[in-house]
Amino acid sequence: MNELGTRLKKAREYLGLTQEDVAKLMGVSRVIITNIESGTRKVSAEELSKFSKIYGWTMEELLEGEKEEKLKTPMFARALSELSEEDQIEIINLIKFKKMYKDKKISE
Repeated sequence: MNELGTRLKKAREYLGLTQEDVAKLMGVSRVIITNIESGTRKVSAEELSKFSKIYGWTMEELLEGEKEEKLKTPMFARALSELSEEDQIEIINLIKFKKMYKDKKISE
């Protein structure tokens, strides 16, 4: 497996996506994703751009592996950080409410 294929596979798995999921999002067959990840097929610039959008990495990060630290940051945290402060507070409050509701339901 080549380094790019390894990074693409790690990013896909981290996001909880299957090869089939990625193939559908990219408009290609699952076999193409398998071949790219295993290094038996080269990636076109167009495909690299699509991977970049799906995985939330720049093309440079995918090619050079500079941001593998992103795999250590949960997708939720990255997505939350992209929202306005008001939206972040609303979501955090919703999580707190859901947890409180769940804890109350369990103790009943």
